Amino acid sequence: MTDREKLKQIILELSYEKRLVTLASGRQSDFYFDGKQTTLHSEGGLLVGKLFYEAIKDVPGVQAVGGITLGADPIATATSIAACLDGKPLHAFIIRKEPKGHGTGQWLEGRKNLPPGTKVVIVEDVVTTGGSSMKAVNRAKEEGLDVLGIVSLVDREEGGRENIEAEGYWLKAIFTKSQLVGE
Repeated sequence: MTDREKLKQIILELSYEKRLVTLASGRQSDFYFDGKQTTLHSEGGLLVGKLFYEAIKDVPGVQAVGGITLGADPIATATSIAACLDGKPLHAFIIRKEPKGHGTGQWLEGRKNLPPGTKVVIVEDVVTTGGSSMKAVNRAKEEGLDVLGIVSLVDREEGGRENIEAEGYWLKAIFTKSQLVGE
């Protein structure tokens, strides 16, 4: 079984639920995807790191990966570790949902690894409309980073790719909803 096939199996076992939910976008959906159940699983996290790294290792100039806490945290760390194991430094960073309430009031964790102009890829566990991805892109740009594109564990195929591309960025998805559940 390939890494991709094994990761799909873990996602379907731990992260996918067929039920009615209200998404962060406010939309109703007939399925729920909790990526953290997979990305925080020991083998799931390892496979996520490997496959995300494979998705971005040939992106010219990429130096770091990160996204909005909490979904992006284990993905960024696992990807960074996979890159290091391959001999390529690729730092991880975290974008807070609110600035730190004390001390420096910073939005980014891992800041000392990210000089202005650092070329980054935003990582996500799931893309629906692309709103969260674009928040991450905009915050990273405001912090002086050069955003190259976005990689998501799952693209729900609900307009996110089109919205992200309309803003001038690319989206790579490890899986689309159709690839996971055939719908």
